[in-house]
Amino acid sequence: MMSITLTAQKAPQYEKRTFVSEKGDTLLYRLLAPEQTLKGLHYPLVLFLHGSGERGADNEKQLTHGGQMFLNPANIEKYPAYVIFPQCPEGKTWVGTDNSNMLATLKELVDSYSALPQIDEDEIHIIGLSMGGHGVFSMVSRYPNLFASATPICGWAKDELLPLNTKTAFRIFHGDNDQAVSVESSRSAYRTLTKNGNVKVYYTEYPGVGHGSWYQAFAEKDFMKWMYSQRKK
Repeated sequence: MMSITLTAQKAPQYEKRTFVSEKGDTLLYRLLAPEQTLKGLHYPLVLFLHGSGERGADNEKQLTHGGQMFLNPANIEKYPAYVIFPQCPEGKTWVGTDNSNMLATLKELVDSYSALPQIDEDEIHIIGLSMGGHGVFSMVSRYPNLFASATPICGWAKDELLPLNTKTAFRIFHGDNDQAVSVESSRSAYRTLTKNGNVKVYYTEYPGVGHGSWYQAFAEKDFMKWMYSQRKK
């Protein structure tokens, strides 16, 4: 009888990495790369911004919400991409008057990957929840031509800073019973973006759902499909 030995393939994992900006600011992050990259093909880049509860210096907690979604074998096979989960240091936020360099540091991090030949510059996406949702709105406001899609979940925005006619497609999520971040913040952002001439703006509101509306958002059957179908051109 012939003996067959099966070798288990190593499951995809997030690599621990550290980024240092030109100004010397350090940002811990995790990177998930495609299982294999084919020469001549270009791949999307996804930036995921966590909420305030995942801040720290362990380079772990930022994967708490959303990290597993990108490890789903079906998503890995269907949507090969480079996925970055930076971790905001304790005591800081993605945006704010006392953290003026944070958005610039995130932009440098994205630029360091978008410059790679295997990255498709027309398929750079950003997702964020709660504090990270605020970061999503702020990043697109400051860099309106950088992202193909933006997915802010239970976030908030300064409406006066939201961009005019950006090429970025927005998909906004919020629970109407959110006691941490008022649902009106997402409603207002949706109205402002639409008024500003942005035609690809979609808003989903979950009745009776509180602050953790990312669970419902991630469970949307077309969550990945919609995001990866967006291009700047």
